Amino acid sequence: MNKTISKIFIAADHRGAGVKLYLIEMLSAAGYTVVNLGTDDPNTPVDFPDVVKTLADKMETDEKSRGILICGTGAGMQIAANRYRHIRASRCERPDQARDDRFHDDINVLALAADDIDIEVSFLVARAFLESPFDNTERRIRRLKKIS
Repeated sequence: MNKTISKIFIAADHRGAGVKLYLIEMLSAAGYTVVNLGTDDPNTPVDFPDVVKTLADKMETDEKSRGILICGTGAGMQIAANRYRHIRASRCERPDQARDDRFHDDINVLALAADDIDIEVSFLVARAFLESPFDNTERRIRRLKKIS
């Protein structure tokens, strides 16, 4: 468990609700403080940009937090999240992607595709995202400054 993370904000639209609830259970059992930002109802449509805004607003005041967003494809969440200056989101399907995206690009939000990912794999990806370090070297920091 990465003890430098203050909390994990997790949110989903209706298509991602099942994966979100599974991840809350698994991450909580692993010792993380997980904040559920909704939705829990797969039968009531929710617009993903609204879900992203809720998570982005929470993360703006907590620099040590991380976020996980889940929708059907993961793409909508990633696109919407990256519109916020303090968010660096990436859609990952495999643990090695999450590890590399943390190491190279210091992502602070993970986007998952509920329609495409095996539920057990979603936990492995989330764990890699949460436990992987950022390569805090001058070239990585320089590149991140250019996009922020």
